Amino acid sequence: MFQNYTATTRPEDGPPRLRALRHALQGHGVDGFIIPRADAHQGEYVASCDERLAWLTGFTGSAGFCIVLPDRAGLFVDGRYRVQAKLQCAPDFTPVNWPETKPADWLCDTLPAGGVVGFDPWLHTPDEIDALEKGLKGSGISLQRMENQIDAIWNDRPAPPSAPAYAYPEDLAGASAASKRRQVGAALATNDQRATVLTQPDSICWLLNIRGADLPRLPVVQGFAIVHDDGRVDLFAPPEKLAAVNLGSDVQIHPFEAFEPALRKLAGPVQLDKGSVPLRVLDILRDCNTATSFMPDPCQQPKARKTPAELAGARAAHLRDGAAMVEFLCWLDAQAAALVARPDHVLTEIDIARHLESCRHATGALRDLSFDTIAGSGPNGAIVHYRVTEASNRRLIPGDLMLVDSGGQYLDGTTDITRTIAIGPVGGLEAACFTRVLQGMIAISRARFPRGVAGGHLDALARYPLWLAGLDYDHGTGHGVGAFLSVHEGPQRLSRISQVPLAEGMILSNEPGYYREGEFGIRIENLVTVRMDPAPEGGDPRDWLAFETLTLAPIDTRLVVPDMLSADERAWLNHYHARVVTALSPLLPENARNWLVAACKPV
Repeated sequence: MFQNYTATTRPEDGPPRLRALRHALQGHGVDGFIIPRADAHQGEYVASCDERLAWLTGFTGSAGFCIVLPDRAGLFVDGRYRVQAKLQCAPDFTPVNWPETKPADWLCDTLPAGGVVGFDPWLHTPDEIDALEKGLKGSGISLQRMENQIDAIWNDRPAPPSAPAYAYPEDLAGASAASKRRQVGAALATNDQRATVLTQPDSICWLLNIRGADLPRLPVVQGFAIVHDDGRVDLFAPPEKLAAVNLGSDVQIHPFEAFEPALRKLAGPVQLDKGSVPLRVLDILRDCNTATSFMPDPCQQPKARKTPAELAGARAAHLRDGAAMVEFLCWLDAQAAALVARPDHVLTEIDIARHLESCRHATGALRDLSFDTIAGSGPNGAIVHYRVTEASNRRLIPGDLMLVDSGGQYLDGTTDITRTIAIGPVGGLEAACFTRVLQGMIAISRARFPRGVAGGHLDALARYPLWLAGLDYDHGTGHGVGAFLSVHEGPQRLSRISQVPLAEGMILSNEPGYYREGEFGIRIENLVTVRMDPAPEGGDPRDWLAFETLTLAPIDTRLVVPDMLSADERAWLNHYHARVVTALSPLLPENARNWLVAACKPV
């Protein structure tokens, strides 16, 4: 259960692997090759056998790609990962600020006309390649589909995952697999579609009420599925994985090798999600002159809008997880006091991550972490998705800010919480920044909005207190969260680029932050769910929505500057802490209960 805090890649491995890739490309008549952080299922997480980007570059972030040319290798990473990329990669890989710099623009600046860049069509979506081809139009640079060139040189590539699948309880799902299949089939028929192709594991597992262990921290089975307009499903996955699951006579299981032949036999129109299906699937259908239509994955919306049973499970999981968090925070506070009192006391980031995991494990209900714990102290906290290793493990010192972002996978729900904790007295700048982040988190928590509002409309509420001081952060304010599925679930987001309307039952994170490179990082995160809200007296008679906060754990008020809070903000914080005490006290031993009461004193 416990994480192995050792580096899985080394910067010095990158240069010889890069030379081997360039040598392989010479034999294929191409000038470059694109290596995405993706697999054929196009989800956020990949199995170890598909960690091609990390194997080549050393970069282990969850988003990004590398374009290898004869004289340079551009590593495209967004604002969450720029510090991390510098630390993990050899100088042979040049970080490129993405999405500010588009890959087509970079290629036009670095590759002469007539250049050819190869890519694996299983690892890119039609949207990605369409955008790249549009950007290259008129440049004389072309793209070429080809076999994956990393696989050809990765001699010790791990085997594919082989964990068995298992049924997910219908009472926790709140709907039978048969009813979900009928729902998706009916949606296809309404849109005059004969079938749809699903490649993302969380959609398939949601649809069939199954779970597995094919991906780290994500309880899914990897596979492909064809859903027909009558609700029948052809599932393509190793049959031995599904031997213990009864999927019913309307779900036929086939090996992976049967997927391409099945695509070639489909009668159209076939609905495809252009942003998630591999380009190779579209190529096959077009080769067969099968009509296709581009529409969103039909599982996304019903999966995002949790059933009453899923919401009840989420509340239960957050109660359990909140109690574990309080025991951890009580322990960490005692450790911080020892650091201040005794200079010889040793506390490291790995100590913190391991103890937090032990607190969750002690609940007896933890199935796995929902992601590798982020435990960043001092300057490491400024690395947004920092992962501690034996090489980076830092010893805490008084005055540090300790950022801990973590979560658990429980059968009844998935949790994700971030708290930033003072390790002894901290400076006025840190407290002022913390308070502004807290104000942004409270603004989202208190938001009321009419139906039709998207996450892109609300994102600025979280940033406004920071903007007033000329501060900002380079990640979205919130992501969707699944029900014992992915801790990052679409389509809903709290992000300036999201146009998906929020709807009842959706679960999202609310996590503004602030990061000062080389000094400290701050993030405060609760999970919230969208609910109906009564119209205010005298307000417009329309549907109003609001957020219910699911996460229950104290926020470090020692970092709050009370005079910066408005009366409404102070009232929200005090009410939240009173709720935390009431809900969690019965679940705690006496020492943790006493600590919680003190930590939640009104400000």
